[in-house]
Amino acid sequence: MSDLTALEAETLNAIAAAQDEASLESVRVGALGKKGSISALLATLGKMSPDERKSAGAGINALKDKVTEALSARKGLLKEAALEARLASERLDVTLPVRETGVETGRIHPISQVMDELTAIFADLGFSIAEGPDVESDDYNFTRLNFPEGHPAREMHDTFFFAPNAAGERKLLRTHTSPVQVRTMLANKPPIRVICPGRTYRCDSDQTHTPMFHQVEGLVIDKQANLGHLKWILEESCKAFFEVPSVKMRFRPSFFPFTEPSMEVDIQCSRKGGEIRFGEGEDWLEILGCGMVHPNVLRNCGLDPDEYQGFAWGMGIDRIAMLKYGMPDLRPFFDADVRWLSHYGFRPLDFPTLAGGLSG
Repeated sequence: MSDLTALEAETLNAIAAAQDEASLESVRVGALGKKGSISALLATLGKMSPDERKSAGAGINALKDKVTEALSARKGLLKEAALEARLASERLDVTLPVRETGVETGRIHPISQVMDELTAIFADLGFSIAEGPDVESDDYNFTRLNFPEGHPAREMHDTFFFAPNAAGERKLLRTHTSPVQVRTMLANKPPIRVICPGRTYRCDSDQTHTPMFHQVEGLVIDKQANLGHLKWILEESCKAFFEVPSVKMRFRPSFFPFTEPSMEVDIQCSRKGGEIRFGEGEDWLEILGCGMVHPNVLRNCGLDPDEYQGFAWGMGIDRIAMLKYGMPDLRPFFDADVRWLSHYGFRPLDFPTLAGGLSG
């Protein structure tokens, strides 16, 4: 009996000292496993006489029951402690600020924002939006716009040409959005009032030029369109876009194959402190090109120049975005740097309107 008492005390102490389920399992195997100490005692019962077996068996089975009960109780305590430790390690501090949603952290690219601003401005002036494909024919990109074959002005555009097809014709990436004007005149009868925003492509790359950039062009065709109308539209749209009460413009003679007369437009500005401000100052900044649609272009698009006339203008969306929002370099527009976009981008639900403000 003294041996059973000592074994009981040893085993129960080992059970109480177990710090995790793995060490507790080791104690169980050592006591109740096939080669365990209590199992070894149970194996000796077969060699005893009936009287000895009756006396010894009762004590050994009582020890087995007590150890089994202690193992079960200790296992329950260890499981509870493990659960509490896991809950403590995985606990969330609900007092922390809630992580912002995508709507709050996402930003609209400045190019998309400026396109929306231009759409709001010209929609208020009665213009529609016209779009066309990026891959164009030489006919729409040059010939119908009064660029004859071999004309030097074709070389000014640094065009991306595709390989000729079986007929020897070469497609190209449009060098301006003017082909959209051609498509609009071919598909619609005057009066026509559209703006044509979109991507354009030229072989050029530096701080203020990229191989792919964005333009917006405007076109008005009817029987009474004149330079006075053009001047008013440009002044009103620039006042709205740059959000200033007034602008001064000067028109200088220029040359574009698709307009006659052709002009470049400068807008009054101030350059004090290295910052460009419109509607004030004594400096001038060239901002766009414009003119009356050339009669040859009207003929090429199926319109009679003796009956209809019109005017057109065009400007770089990337450039006016840089001017309005103070961006010194064009290249980050296309770098997809989230830090840059977070700084210069616009909240996605702040839609530009003339009543509520364009830039949000």
